[in-house]
Amino acid sequence: MSGPSAIMTSMQAAARKASRGLLRDFGEVEHLQISRKGPADFVSRADKKSEKILYEELSKARPGYSFLMEESGEIAGTDKTHRFIIDPLDGTTNYLHGIPHFAISIALEREIDGNPKELVAGLVYNPITDEAFFAEKGRGAFVNDGTRGGADRRLLPGRRDLFSDALFSTGIPFLGRPGHTKFLKELHQVMGASSGVRRMGAASLDLAWTAAGRYDGFWERGLASWDIAAGLLICQEAGLITESLSGGDVLETGDIIVCNEALMGQLKSKVI
Repeated sequence: MSGPSAIMTSMQAAARKASRGLLRDFGEVEHLQISRKGPADFVSRADKKSEKILYEELSKARPGYSFLMEESGEIAGTDKTHRFIIDPLDGTTNYLHGIPHFAISIALEREIDGNPKELVAGLVYNPITDEAFFAEKGRGAFVNDGTRGGADRRLLPGRRDLFSDALFSTGIPFLGRPGHTKFLKELHQVMGASSGVRRMGAASLDLAWTAAGRYDGFWERGLASWDIAAGLLICQEAGLITESLSGGDVLETGDIIVCNEALMGQLKSKVI
């Protein structure tokens, strides 16, 4: 790869600009923890400010493109063949509680010759570590660590083939949503046979870290498309298998499982 394309460069620039406000506001969150109401409203405003910056910057870079965003929903552009899918702050609960683990997620999908839209670019940016995990269709997956000179490194997933040595990541269903009983059974099955399971609270980073080999697999149900679109492409371009836990299209179902070929069958047997 000769370097990121023009659109990926624009996506990274937009994410870094939006992250400056998130980092500034994150520094204020701990001071709000003492109030009874807590910083929920403050964090909601930070989320919306981030989304506004991302929308403005990407609209300048690609006028007319459509958007699907967590806060604002669908915004149709004059170009119906391209759509950005954006989560301006993935890991809101972590952010709310002053936990330094959250990300900006941006994906771009494109329709070619009337065929269904496909993901062509994905970026998961972690403002705390200044790591930009990114992929473009057919060009591989990479990470750019801005604190280490900005060199792009190809993402290499884990190659473990023994389930007992593997470390997995997942997400717990939110309170009030169905699936807790099933999830606890899955967790018991995976934990009992693996090296462990982590629940970090930001699906986009879980996927990026799986592509980077920090985890050996990931599964979760009920996610929104903006939670997983960018990370999905990054995992695919890194060479991992990505499937829906419930069949069909991953972005439509929001039920995702990601793993290498050697471990996929064993993981599926425990969570499906």
